[in-house]
Amino acid sequence: MATLHTRASARAMLSPAVLLLLAWMLIPLGMTIYFSLLRYNLLMPGLESFVGIENYQYFLTDPAFFDAIWNTLRLVGGILLITIVGGTLLALLLDQPIWGQGIVRLLVIAPFFVMPTVSALVWKNMLMHPVNGLFAWIADIFGMQPIDWFAEAPMLSVILIVSWGWLPFATLITLTALQSLDSEQREAAEMDGAGPLSIFFYIILPHISRALTVVVLIETIFLLSVFAEILVTTNGGPGTATTNLTFLVYAQALLQFDVGLASAGGVVAIVLANIVAIFLLRLIGKNLEA
Repeated sequence: MATLHTRASARAMLSPAVLLLLAWMLIPLGMTIYFSLLRYNLLMPGLESFVGIENYQYFLTDPAFFDAIWNTLRLVGGILLITIVGGTLLALLLDQPIWGQGIVRLLVIAPFFVMPTVSALVWKNMLMHPVNGLFAWIADIFGMQPIDWFAEAPMLSVILIVSWGWLPFATLITLTALQSLDSEQREAAEMDGAGPLSIFFYIILPHISRALTVVVLIETIFLLSVFAEILVTTNGGPGTATTNLTFLVYAQALLQFDVGLASAGGVVAIVLANIVAIFLLRLIGKNLEA
């Protein structure tokens, strides 16, 4: 009887926080769905009208939508490839007893604490600038033609900038898993004549696979909404070369002032993001149970 009373009291104490959380999530979502069913442009106040699914039909048949989906997939895939490979290599390096290990780890972690807008500005004006940037200076030293990164390789530029910010996260998670590996397994493999590559593929990689799965899950969820780096560097261009789904919704809402169409795009983005998240959660669940 006392246990039931305790549970009821705990639920009563938690219910305000749960209700507040639900309201925090459901009210904006409900308003977004409501606006997505209206013809609502900020440049034409007072002319709002109900159009049903017309906004969804227009958004899903817009050629820019398919470009945005493809760019989102390229962006997420490229960043995951760089951060997984680079994070694993950096974790292997930091796991070795090197001089100044603490300073090296601090330098590796540092990019994770830089705001995306700031890092994008640094890369745009100090590193990738075709005239005054560091990369242009290095190209001049070797007698090469400097690259106008944001005109000639805009998507690669954005991928490099975002990867720089997420590389420390992948490194830290992988390094934590790597340090939990029993050193006796490596020593036994070395005594049996296994080389560095064999040790990595048959001992280290299976051990850190769960950590890498977590990195893929968390990064994918956040990378689906990359925005600041695109806005600061390319503004979605040239054309739609770097317009991902998030930037497309922003362009509809704050550049074309079409709240109804942007709300429909937001609902579509939420649905697609949840599909990806559910798929990844199932995948990580199977991996962790194995």
